[in-house]
Amino acid sequence: MSTISPFLDPGPQTTPDTLAFAHLSRDNIQPVYLKQGTGAVDGYAEGAVINTRFGSFPHSTLLNKPWGSQIRASVVDTGSRGRKRKLDGDADIEGLDSGVGEVSESANIPKDVKTATSGFIHILPPTPEIWTSSLPHRTQVVYTPDYSYVLHRIRARPGMKIIEAGAGSGSFTHAAARAVYNGYPKSTDEKKGEVFSFEFNEDRFQKMRQEISDHRLEGIVNITHRDVYNDGFLVDDQSPEAQCVFLDLPAPWRALPHLSRRKPTASQLASSGLDALKETDSEWKSPLRADRTVYLCTFSPCIEQVTKTIEVMRRLGWMEIEMVEVAHRRINVMRERVGLNLPVERGLNQTASNVEEAIARLKEVEGHFKEFHGKPKRANVNMNMDEDEEMADDDGLANGNAKAVLQNNESGDVSSVKPWMVGRLIHRTEPEIKTHTSYLVFAILPQEWTEEQETAAFKNWPCGRESKVIGSLSKEARKQEKREMLEGKKRRKDSSKNAECNQTSTPKKTALVAER
Repeated sequence: MSTISPFLDPGPQTTPDTLAFAHLSRDNIQPVYLKQGTGAVDGYAEGAVINTRFGSFPHSTLLNKPWGSQIRASVVDTGSRGRKRKLDGDADIEGLDSGVGEVSESANIPKDVKTATSGFIHILPPTPEIWTSSLPHRTQVVYTPDYSYVLHRIRARPGMKIIEAGAGSGSFTHAAARAVYNGYPKSTDEKKGEVFSFEFNEDRFQKMRQEISDHRLEGIVNITHRDVYNDGFLVDDQSPEAQCVFLDLPAPWRALPHLSRRKPTASQLASSGLDALKETDSEWKSPLRADRTVYLCTFSPCIEQVTKTIEVMRRLGWMEIEMVEVAHRRINVMRERVGLNLPVERGLNQTASNVEEAIARLKEVEGHFKEFHGKPKRANVNMNMDEDEEMADDDGLANGNAKAVLQNNESGDVSSVKPWMVGRLIHRTEPEIKTHTSYLVFAILPQEWTEEQETAAFKNWPCGRESKVIGSLSKEARKQEKREMLEGKKRRKDSSKNAECNQTSTPKKTALVAER
């Protein structure tokens, strides 16, 4: 079995003891941990089984299949499901239990399954996008449009360190792990991309740690149970040296004092309305990388949270602060078929497609009207029968006309044009309006330069000795430089005029000499 997470390298096909996704419909995806059958499971002789509204699917039919395969439903015997052994003296119950025991003991291997007449699903590989749409919701989820934009703005790349505060349901954690992944560390000293995730709630922390273990993300995701408001972001009293920070917290401004280059002063915290940091015996350490610019993003549902966060950011030295709201809309692309005599189906507009079709339909209606009123009156006995026959004839004509319209379609014959290619290609936005998710606040904390770095920078780019740069010279010096430039232009102009005069006078002198 591979030790690499299926989110990072799922392989060409499904394997036992790994995560897969059963795609039931566009908005219905079910995660499943595939198990190799060794006998009856939960009363199923076929082994572990997935039950959906499209049928039952034993795990044995899902294993060793290429990703994206269509899996047909199977006929599963559920007669003995849920029967438990009971330790009482009732004879009927003992007889029933003995029957179940015989089934379980005889089923050392999974029962061969038969394919059902209908129903199928598709088996998909694990990705952060699919996991986001199917994970168990423990808190508000950061959806794909938000976290994809966040990872782009905070410059998440392979090999980088990311701090995530508020793991929640793990949606952003899986996406960040894929973004920074550049291999598993072979030792503690080897530096690889890593996500340092912090969660305050004990239950969510335990479930998140179990999911990371099941998804084989140890070594890439380091999750810690902690209150970051008071205890900060150090891991084992060491700095993560992070370059990217994502805060999904109710009060992100309370965690900002721990995300500084230096320990904030008491006056800075008091002016921001924050309490003093907890005193520790060890020296204060910054969780940020010292020689790199740090990119920060906060995820806040309310505008009041945004205003308070931005106020504290400005006091603590964060720069280029910007707020963004992502509005996600789905666009449906379809073909619009317009016609009066086309068969009624989805996506069809029952109106005339052009003037000729409308006139033809009016002529047809008028013809039927004249034909009906021009016929002689018949006996009342045969009236109902004649009307039924005429209505049947009209239906036959309508069906025939529908076929004729399809055959005489402007785009060609039925034999040459596919049915799904008939009509005009259009797009429409989804009818329902998406609700607000959150406000994203981005900021940058520049790196602090040491004296050695300043000296090296002055050596490579000397400041104050530039030429022809606005601000490097005084006003008088610029005026003198402009006078010298104008005088030089005048001298070059005079010299060019003298040269032209010399060239014109030389032919005249040669002509006079020739005449003499």
